[in-house]
Amino acid sequence: MIRSSNPALNERVFRSAHAVTSGETMTLEGTVNKTIISILLTVAAAYWSWSNPMVMAQPMMLFGSLIIGTIIAFVVIFKNSLAPVLTPVYAVVEGFMLGAISLMYAVQFSDDPASVLTGAASPNTSIVFQAVSLTFGTLFCLLMAYKSGMIKATENFKLGVAAATGAIFFVYLISMILSLFSVQVPLLHSSGPFGILISLVIVVVAALNLVLDFDFIENASNSGSAPKYMEWYGAFGLLVTLIWLYLEILRLLAKLQSRD
Repeated sequence: MIRSSNPALNERVFRSAHAVTSGETMTLEGTVNKTIISILLTVAAAYWSWSNPMVMAQPMMLFGSLIIGTIIAFVVIFKNSLAPVLTPVYAVVEGFMLGAISLMYAVQFSDDPASVLTGAASPNTSIVFQAVSLTFGTLFCLLMAYKSGMIKATENFKLGVAAATGAIFFVYLISMILSLFSVQVPLLHSSGPFGILISLVIVVVAALNLVLDFDFIENASNSGSAPKYMEWYGAFGLLVTLIWLYLEILRLLAKLQSRD
C-alpha cells in the first residue's frame, strides 16, 4: 500500500493515476530530474527575491505569493495531470516567498537591522546558510539511509508520521485562527526550552516525511503503470516537504539565536 502524510503524495493519487495510464510511464530517473529542475527554479526565484529588499517592504506581495502558492498546490493535488505545467510555477512562487522570508530573518538577526534596511550594512546571512545547509544535509542523509535500508517505510512508520503531521497542522490551524483574535498558542512561538523542543520535534517530523516521499516515488516508479506526468507530481510533493522542512529549521535556528 502506498501511503504518505504529504497530501500531494498519497494512495488516492496513485490509484487515480493508475486508472488513466497510457503511453510513457513514470520513471525514477525522470522524477529525480524533475525534482532537480524544481529545486533550481525555487533557488533562482529565492535569490531574486533576496536580492530585492523592496520585496520585504511590500507585505502584500509576500501574502499574495503565499495565497497563490496555496491555490496552485491545491489545484495540483486535485488535478495531478496539471503537474507538468504548475509545478515549475509553484517552485517560482514559493521561491519568491522563501527569499523574502529568509531576508527577514537575516535582517532581524543582523547587528544593526536599521542600517541593513538602508543599505549601509549587510544582513546576517549565517542563519540562512545554516538553514539551507541543514535542509539539504538532512535530505541527503535520509536518502542514503533509505537507499541502504537503514530506514524503512513500514506501515506503522507511515501511520505514525502521518498522525504526527496531521497533529502539527491542526495545531498550526488553531494558532492561525487564534492569532486573528491576538491570542497565541502557549510555547509554540516561544524561544524558551519547551518552545525549542516543540520546534525540534516538528523539524524531525518534517524530515521523516521525506522518507515517506521517497517510498511513494519509488513504489510509483517501480509499478510501471504511473503516467509520465507523475514524475512532475512526485517532484512537486517532495518540493512541498523540503520547503516545509526549510522553514521549520529556519524557525528553530531563530529561536536558538534569540537565546544568545
